[in-house]
Amino acid sequence: MWTFSERSAASLTLAALLALAGCAQMPAQTPAPVARSAPTGEVMTFVIPPDALGAHDPQLTAVLTKAGALAAAQKRPATIQVAALAQDFRYLNQALWNGVPAQRAGSVRLENLTVSASQPYSVTIRMQD
Repeated sequence: MWTFSERSAASLTLAALLALAGCAQMPAQTPAPVARSAPTGEVMTFVIPPDALGAHDPQLTAVLTKAGALAAAQKRPATIQVAALAQDFRYLNQALWNGVPAQRAGSVRLENLTVSASQPYSVTIRMQD
C-alpha cells in the first residue's frame, strides 16, 4: 500500500502532467480553401470519366461540344488542351471542333497531350497570351 505522502506525490505528478498537456500548443488549423483558384488565363478544366469515354456517351459528346463553343466564345484566342491516349484523340477532337463555329475556328487552337493509361483524361481551356 502506498502511504499518504506517496499518494500525494503521485497525485501531484499526475496533476502536473495533465496541466502541461492542457497547455501544450495545438497545431495551427489551416482554413479549408474556399474555391480552387485557376491559373492565370485558365477558363475551365474538367476530367473525362473513363466509362463515358469508352461508351462514347452522348452526354460526354454534348459536354465536349459545349466546351468547344466556350473556347470559341472567348474575346481573346483560346487553346483547348486535351490529355488522353492517342487512340481517343479523333473522337475527342471531333466533338470539341463541332462546337466551334466556322468563323471562329481561327481563334481556337487544339493541343493534344498523350498520357499514360493510368493517368486521367482531361480537357483544359485557357486564353492565349
